[in-house]
Amino acid sequence: MRTLNARLAPVLGLLLGCVLTLGPGAAPRLSTADAQEGAARADACAGSANFLIGAARSDITGPAAEVGMMGYGQVGQKTEGIHQRLYSRAFVIASPCNGRRVAFVSADLGMVFQAVKQQVVERLRSKLGDTFSDDNVLLSATHTHSGPGGFSHYTFYNLTTFGFVPQNFEAIVSGITDSILRANARLAEGSLRLSSGDLHGASANRSPEAYLRNPESERVRYPGNVDTRMTLLRMTGADGRELGLVNWFAVHATSFGNTNHFITGDNKGLAAHAFEVEQGGRTPGGPDTFVAAFANSNEGDVTPNILGGTNGGGANDFEDAAISAKKQYDFAAHLWSHAAMPVMGGVDYRHTYVKMDAVDVAPAFADGGEHRTCPAAIGLSMLAGAEDGPGFGAEGATCENVHDLWSQFSCSAVTTPCQGEKPIVLEMGTMKPYPWSPEVLPLQVVTVGPLALVAVPFEMTTMAGRRLRDTVRAQLQGLGVTDVVIAGPANAYSGYVATREEYARQDYEGASTHFGPWTLAALQQSFAGLAASLREGVAVAPGPTPRDLRKAVVGLQPGVVFDDKLLWVDFGAVAEEAKASYARGDTASVTFWGGHPRNDLKTGGTFLRVQRRELDGTWRDVANDGDGVALYHWQREYCVPTLACSQVRITWPIPRDTPPGTYRLVHEGNWKSGWDGRIHPYSGSSRPFTVR
Repeated sequence: MRTLNARLAPVLGLLLGCVLTLGPGAAPRLSTADAQEGAARADACAGSANFLIGAARSDITGPAAEVGMMGYGQVGQKTEGIHQRLYSRAFVIASPCNGRRVAFVSADLGMVFQAVKQQVVERLRSKLGDTFSDDNVLLSATHTHSGPGGFSHYTFYNLTTFGFVPQNFEAIVSGITDSILRANARLAEGSLRLSSGDLHGASANRSPEAYLRNPESERVRYPGNVDTRMTLLRMTGADGRELGLVNWFAVHATSFGNTNHFITGDNKGLAAHAFEVEQGGRTPGGPDTFVAAFANSNEGDVTPNILGGTNGGGANDFEDAAISAKKQYDFAAHLWSHAAMPVMGGVDYRHTYVKMDAVDVAPAFADGGEHRTCPAAIGLSMLAGAEDGPGFGAEGATCENVHDLWSQFSCSAVTTPCQGEKPIVLEMGTMKPYPWSPEVLPLQVVTVGPLALVAVPFEMTTMAGRRLRDTVRAQLQGLGVTDVVIAGPANAYSGYVATREEYARQDYEGASTHFGPWTLAALQQSFAGLAASLREGVAVAPGPTPRDLRKAVVGLQPGVVFDDKLLWVDFGAVAEEAKASYARGDTASVTFWGGHPRNDLKTGGTFLRVQRRELDGTWRDVANDGDGVALYHWQREYCVPTLACSQVRITWPIPRDTPPGTYRLVHEGNWKSGWDGRIHPYSGSSRPFTVR
């Protein structure tokens, strides 16, 4: 999540008047029987390359109009249409040698909030019993900043959306659940191959001065200040059919900036779509026969906007997103073609909940002294935003360098001893009756043969991710793990994690590290215990139970009352017609009288179709609103005598490789009656036009 900018600062101004039972960072105590059982399970999977694999993709697109967007914290940034639908891409991998399975999801979301994970698991259990639980379901977000918000049960994340949006929450939960259920139903014998390499020139560190605070002896171990590693898992059926892929690469999905109002998967979503099209698993209205996930990692201080930009995004939203997507797609295609390493071994996992605001950190994981994490709070520099997304004020505001609003206060007046250098602007963890952000958070490790996924409910900076990977790798070496990947943000969300040295500078990432300067050390300690228990084959305590706040959420957004139009037109009628002819490279557009998109989200469907006339006179779809090719734009039209009219503009930038022929643009929607509240479908089409 990015800045809560100047428009939110006045709001905040008004608002201002578990450690694992194993012991700090210790491996579990094992009986001889426990050790023998763990070793037996590992031996059963040694050398096994047999897996059951299933993959599926489901629509999770929320309201395309008048809902605050999640990511930049801009009150005025609301949805007004769709550039590309959002999807949940689910992969279920089961290991016959030990009977374990895991569901991994990469969802086109800014983050996966805790309530989403809770209710997805609840619905899976209602369908499949004990097949899935918190332990073996890993839900991660691509971290797009261009989706509708209001889907958290915690107040802090619903401030700029003016509360909870049930329609968006339901679209997300039902879509993720559906993707996992269908992936699980498709389980069939197959094989996995692993490949990794370094993708250069696709990312940059947006807080380089903070990164330089890390010890030189540590920095010299790495060629740069961002992780360039992409790790790819290729999935193939026993019949030779390609099923899908997941790759992990650390970069923010912020090619679209904070002035964008279109729903889009951003660079990650575009890259995934391109790979699915290339493999024949993506046609307009066709089945999801191939699923490609471009998942995120420790992207906390990593921007895709290597050419610069404004308002948090690139210099041109659409072009910069396409450039970033192509870089990731091209390198994934390279890794795909060179994925020769067969994945051998089994599937395993460990999961626990930790009360992150009360972890006693042992000296071995800190600076040789004992420390404790803090109640969640954000610092002044969070309001300033990151380098590529400026907000209110400037970064680097520490207790030694307070300025502007804070210059009249002493350091003790704006922080706590626990939060150290951070001048606190809002302490979410002490709000009543419930904290404004979660403090009981899920930590999870999943292994698939030599691949280990470290699922974190945070945005980790580059160096923070490196340190955590090293911690987990040290514990799992005995299992033959070669690739350790940070999978995040995953399963819940509670801000950033910077290293202790980066935290001291209080750039955006440090100010957004909720639980204080020793958060990373607390994570290293907890994950060391998790990984050790996985290595030794013993269970871990589930930890404290997180809150279920579904009955405590408040939504302030009104629904659609009714839709209106001019008396002499019908819904779906053309208000502004397309031209008779276009050249390739031109942009075709048509405007319709329409209804509000919140009447029907068109889940699994589309608000637009680009169609070509075939030789037999029939019309065939060549694009829809899930492709990132044509744009669906909704706007309120103030027409007499009401304010309830809508117009919909369909825009198609005609690709230069479009075959010449006759085309048309089609809009499908639903309008709501003011008499009885019933929802009615409608459709409209432009006149046929030629593309030459």
